Amino acid sequence: MTQSHPRISKAVIPAAGLGTRFLPATKATPKEMLPVVDKPAIQYVVEEAASAGLDDVLMITGRNKRPLEDHFDRNYELESALQKKGDAGRLAKVQESSDLATMHYVRQGDPKGLGHAVLCAAPHVGHEPFAVLLGDDLIDPRDPLLKRMVDVHEQYGGSVIALMEVEPEQIHLYGCAAVEVTEDSDVVKVTGLVEKPDPADAPSNYAIIGRYVLDPHVFDILRKTEPGRGGEIQLTDALQQLADDEKIGGPVHGVVFKGRRYDTGDRGDYLRAIVRLACEREDLGPDFRAWLRSYVTEEM
Repeated sequence: MTQSHPRISKAVIPAAGLGTRFLPATKATPKEMLPVVDKPAIQYVVEEAASAGLDDVLMITGRNKRPLEDHFDRNYELESALQKKGDAGRLAKVQESSDLATMHYVRQGDPKGLGHAVLCAAPHVGHEPFAVLLGDDLIDPRDPLLKRMVDVHEQYGGSVIALMEVEPEQIHLYGCAAVEVTEDSDVVKVTGLVEKPDPADAPSNYAIIGRYVLDPHVFDILRKTEPGRGGEIQLTDALQQLADDEKIGGPVHGVVFKGRRYDTGDRGDYLRAIVRLACEREDLGPDFRAWLRSYVTEEM
């Protein structure tokens, strides 16, 4: 019988990147604040954490990221103006972001990679397991990936990463996992990890996407991890050590995700994510889909 492990309550969201692929839009605006339809991308991520029961959120920020803090804070002047106008709908939308979770912030002084960003969370997280959510991957709330990962952690302990099957020629864009099957059809045991391998050297076509549940022993490993690929401290390298020696912090498992994921990491996928989400909205979808069909027909 599998041991039950305590559920987690803390989420870490690295948001210190410069967003250079979206310049000049991100010259003065954090890329995480770019709107996906009518909400900034980062709000979708915080909503996902809160929906999975993780109501203590630490955001790792950097220079020029103050708008992130402002967005999740109260705006009394705006709220007062909406109240006077009797605009209850927009007032509720404005207040929603500040009521999602208890928000904390810490700055990553130097951009030394994802592993270093996660290490910045150590004083806040302490000795508890925690989740890491990357803002470039938006997961559809109808496919509760993070909640499933929390459940798997409760069952197996250790660390849990999110995996998605990709075309073999695309694996060089991702971290890649070598895996073994388990008794759960959507759960695999991770035996090895490689950061952005050449397709010929990849151990599988299971790509790591931006959701993790991590054992706190990862901090001890990250403190000793040398810069790896790209001259950065790679979280993948630390996870490899956890997979190699289960005595350090338990095993590493992967949840194989087959749901809806919206990649906002580059301009093309960002635009596609907006179109897909707008098409599915009850308030926008019917008119937008009709216009889109007409536009595509005319252009073709």
